[in-house]
Amino acid sequence: MLYFFMDKQQLLERLKNVGFSEKIIEAFSAVSRENFLPEELKNQAYEDTALPIGNGQTISQPYTVALMLSELDLKNGQKILEVGSGSGYVLALISKIIEKNGKVFGVEIIKKLTKKSKDTLENYENIKIYNKKGSNGLPEEAPFDRILISAAVREIPKKLLDQLKDNGILVAPKGPVFEQNIVVIQRQGNKFVTKSEIPGFVFVPFVEE
Repeated sequence: MLYFFMDKQQLLERLKNVGFSEKIIEAFSAVSRENFLPEELKNQAYEDTALPIGNGQTISQPYTVALMLSELDLKNGQKILEVGSGSGYVLALISKIIEKNGKVFGVEIIKKLTKKSKDTLENYENIKIYNKKGSNGLPEEAPFDRILISAAVREIPKKLLDQLKDNGILVAPKGPVFEQNIVVIQRQGNKFVTKSEIPGFVFVPFVEE
């Protein structure tokens, strides 16, 4: 029995039908997801599902990525941090949304993934990736307009919250191993206010060592 995988146009149509913004759809259109996948999975690049990228990590489901990007409320020219940047796919999407005058920083603890994503993204001038422990964030580049955590945490690391600008937004999957809520937190002075929680997601756990 032949199985036909979704193509890029079908995925873009699906995301459009959900109601994601033009900016987000344009970013998904501009970035080739297959470039961030192992050779044997490239034919599945536009399936709306998470896929393994090695080292026990995954590239997230496109719908979930689009949702998190939507909740981040990205603007042209912002400075963004992604913790657990993995293959670099989301960094590339963010780069397209905030455009060339914005800056995107990725922190990835797994050395192999850091190196591979740096190679994949070498033509993106506004992206920098660091091989570091994610819970420390990137104090040397802080504060950030937006912070995205792309792995499941039980609690949001305080050091990351402290690296948000005033009125900055952090988005993260938070909860136990088998199901998380995507939480949206805004900094308001010295207070961190949870703006929304969207249930029903499963991310790989945050790697600390």
